[in-house]
Amino acid sequence: MTPVSPPRPGFWRQLWRRLLSAVDLQPAPGEKPGSRWIPIRSLAARHKPRILKHLQGLTPQDRYLRFGYPATDEQIERYVSGLNFVRDEIFGVFNRRLELVAMAHLAYSVDPQWATCAEFGVSVDTRQRGKGLGAKLFRHAVMHARNEGVSMLFVHALSENVAMLKIARHAGARVERDGSESEAYLTVPAATLDSQVSGLFQDQMAEIDYQLKMQAKQFRQWLGTLQEIRQGVRDARHPHDKP
Repeated sequence: MTPVSPPRPGFWRQLWRRLLSAVDLQPAPGEKPGSRWIPIRSLAARHKPRILKHLQGLTPQDRYLRFGYPATDEQIERYVSGLNFVRDEIFGVFNRRLELVAMAHLAYSVDPQWATCAEFGVSVDTRQRGKGLGAKLFRHAVMHARNEGVSMLFVHALSENVAMLKIARHAGARVERDGSESEAYLTVPAATLDSQVSGLFQDQMAEIDYQLKMQAKQFRQWLGTLQEIRQGVRDARHPHDKP
């Protein structure tokens, strides 16, 4: 059997550039020109530890805006434990170290009377602000809701959560304020073949991105282990060189 040679230098980068060339990178309405595509991956129950770490890493103010009250670590833990990955859809953005830096929860109604309604919630790490992640997660959720037959997307937010309400308004939502709280209603158009194909394609691209990051992380870990072994061998050969 012919041995398989390792990928040439830059192979993964070139492959990823080819994949990205197939993605529509035109900015959405309200976005700055040149805004890059962000891989948004569907999350599963196995991602609960990363979700918990992300939410508990939010500042007190961000926790207040996300949940509508100053959620404690214990309350966040109960929220994560109760996530329903079968009924609802949870999306996330990972950095190159596979840390969850932003996530969204698209909760579908459990009441048959409101079967075509869903609620949206989002959180973004403080260090990742200004990159449009919240708006991208919102559009991604709208596309998934649309393909699932949702006709009305609902956002319940504190009136001081200017960023979230701005995202909803830019998407065409009607925002109604009632004192310290606001509600945004977005009419979702019916699904089309284009929206369904786009949703499947973006999900596949995000999965490929995740797998590439996973391989890169494993490779870095292997390099670190190899360096430790080499250092141990050098120390064993030259014990008198230690300080």
